[in-house]
Amino acid sequence: QVQLVESGGGSVRTGESLTLSCTVHGFSLDYYSVGWFREAPGKGREGVVCLNGRGSRKYGDSMKGRVSISREPGQNTVHLTMRDLQPDDTGVYRCTSFPEGCYEWSYDYWGSGTQVTVAS
Repeated sequence: QVQLVESGGGSVRTGESLTLSCTVHGFSLDYYSVGWFREAPGKGREGVVCLNGRGSRKYGDSMKGRVSISREPGQNTVHLTMRDLQPDDTGVYRCTSFPEGCYEWSYDYWGSGTQVTVAS
């Protein structure tokens, strides 16, 4: 059974950093792509980052240059580090799998999400 479990959200101030984690059950990150999208009222769904099994990354426009994704070799957990956070980054961040790899911002499984709130 596929499960993606996020942790690490919270409230921060403008300019601060935050790290989110996602542990994946049901498939190996050695072979499948995983990453994050976010949702906020009035903004719809925005892709943040994708990491494939070979270690290649694709970044969404919304946070490019301010995020990084990492994974320990052999581990099924990824970490999303976000820097210089702005109030516009407020939203629910969901860990997700990418059925088409990192070629498309399309998702099949995702977690329940973790709230990130950035105060001005």
